[in-house]
Amino acid sequence: MSGAPPIPSPLFERTARWFDRGNASLLGSLPCTKGCSGCCVGLFPVTILDRREVRRGLRSLSDEHRSRIEQSAAAQVTALTAAAQQLRTDRFIDRWPEQEIDCVVQRFESWPCPALEPDGTCGLYEFRPLVCRSMGVPQDDGVLVSGACAVQTAVPLIRPSKAFREEENHLSGMEAVEIETLRHQQGIEGEELFLPFAFIPDPEV
Repeated sequence: MSGAPPIPSPLFERTARWFDRGNASLLGSLPCTKGCSGCCVGLFPVTILDRREVRRGLRSLSDEHRSRIEQSAAAQVTALTAAAQQLRTDRFIDRWPEQEIDCVVQRFESWPCPALEPDGTCGLYEFRPLVCRSMGVPQDDGVLVSGACAVQTAVPLIRPSKAFREEENHLSGMEAVEIETLRHQQGIEGEELFLPFAFIPDPEV
């Protein structure tokens, strides 16, 4: 992989610290521990910001390890483009109807992330997408609290503070700004793409 590696965004580390504070405030009751891969199986969208971080992480791996992950992603991309022909010419799904995205996600719900190792750990943990860093904190709409994944069959009795939720919104705002900046810098039309596309080179970027 040639060229200088991109400068990492501090947003990724800030999001990881936000999750750690949330887990601590919930007395470590979240099921997100090493080896749990419940949210690492299934297709989901990531952003161009996540893609840049994933590609940065791939640069840090040995040739053999990187090749193995990229080959797994390429096989998934081949299946995706066969199932959704429009992905052959446009990898972005920003303008797709929500129902169409859900249909593809459901069809490939058993797919493991290309970076998921046989022992359930992440082969790119330090470079994982933002959604992977924040997943696990129970969702709270101000009235009801619900689990974040199928593994989370019960939610803590303690609720994170208002300040914690405000920081969550602040991080989302920061992400939106960084994505928009990156999109303009690289002349990219879209913002979201299915996870496997984040692991393979994009000839348009």
